[in-house]
Amino acid sequence: MITELRAQNFKSWKDTSKLQIAPLTGFFGANSSGKTSLLQTLLMLKQTVERPPNWNEIIDFGDNNSLVNLGSFDDLIHGHRRDPWLQISVSWKFSEKLSISDMDEVDVLSFDLSIRNVENSVTGMGFGYTVNERNFHVSWAGPGAPCTVSIPHRHEDYIEPPFRCYGIHDAPLRIRELFSPLQTRFENLFRSIRYLGPLREYPRRNYTWQGKHSAGVGQHGEDMVTALFSGRIQLRPTEKQIPKWLQRLDLIDSYRLNPISGSETAYEFLVRKYKDGPEVRLTDVGFGVSQVLPVLVLCYYVPEGSILILEQPEAHLHPKVQSELADMLIEVVKERQLQIILESHSEHLLIRLMRRIAEEEISADDTAFYFCEIKEGVSEIERLNVDDYGNITNWPQNFFGDEMGDLAAKTKAEMKRKKASKV
Repeated sequence: MITELRAQNFKSWKDTSKLQIAPLTGFFGANSSGKTSLLQTLLMLKQTVERPPNWNEIIDFGDNNSLVNLGSFDDLIHGHRRDPWLQISVSWKFSEKLSISDMDEVDVLSFDLSIRNVENSVTGMGFGYTVNERNFHVSWAGPGAPCTVSIPHRHEDYIEPPFRCYGIHDAPLRIRELFSPLQTRFENLFRSIRYLGPLREYPRRNYTWQGKHSAGVGQHGEDMVTALFSGRIQLRPTEKQIPKWLQRLDLIDSYRLNPISGSETAYEFLVRKYKDGPEVRLTDVGFGVSQVLPVLVLCYYVPEGSILILEQPEAHLHPKVQSELADMLIEVVKERQLQIILESHSEHLLIRLMRRIAEEEISADDTAFYFCEIKEGVSEIERLNVDDYGNITNWPQNFFGDEMGDLAAKTKAEMKRKKASKV
């Protein structure tokens, strides 16, 4: 589970400061305030980890087929300047303890990354792991320069550059043996992350499944049906939990994947809007059903202990459904030990979470809510202080718009019109 995150000179963020990441973490704020950029720091590292073994670049800024496409270094560096260093720090906790050299076993690691940009390319970097306040650090001054390795009680150079932004290769065996378990834990962390973007795939009239399995539901929910079939075969809780929540959200009563006659791979996604009602295709019911289905499937399909990054899980949903969705997120955090990191515009989702804290359905300590805003081109962030009764004690002005101001203006306009009509 990720416990801390910090980004410096990343897009609109000059410095996020050190952010505490809880089992259920939400980023709220206006459009273009930097919420999505916070998530992109993690997605950039994830797609770097998941590159094929023969890929030997430092970091993957992405392309049109990636989880995130950040363009070039000049595109993502804060202020589009070439002198700042891009810096990212992540801390996380894991279940199986790690033993390194003569140190005590640990279950918490911290990772720090710094990258220098000259002429729109990576020309220097440093990264390191902190274990029990002891540092394992690698620095590289650019092409032609040796790597410098600093480990407890040792400091030395070797010729080969680092391998990606979190590991080394072709180093002396004694160095590789120290860094290898750290790199493995880093890779395991980012491989456990699953991402669902804000724009889910439009529902199809027919779906295909050729016996393959999926790690998730896809960036846009395009692998949702594959995950449903895979979950059925692997005895995951999707078959039981998805219908339960669709009924509770009052969206549909039931669904089934119906084989199309004459085809071995094609299926119709049929749903019943209400009990004993007629079956219709997914394309013929409200759009919100197809948009929330990937969220539900992902939450009950991924292995326990996974980390989910969700952008606008409430998109295209009625306010009541947005509120109920908060209860589903609480359930999977508690019962499946998932970590949820989400970006949202939903007042209804947040208020339901506040209510559940008051009702002791989830502890305030297991949540972290942040408000993002942008001032003169620089993103700023503030953690919302939530007490044990679900009260936010530092609620930002106009957090979800000016509802009271609108009501007051409406009343004022009404009084003005009534007065004018009596003249």
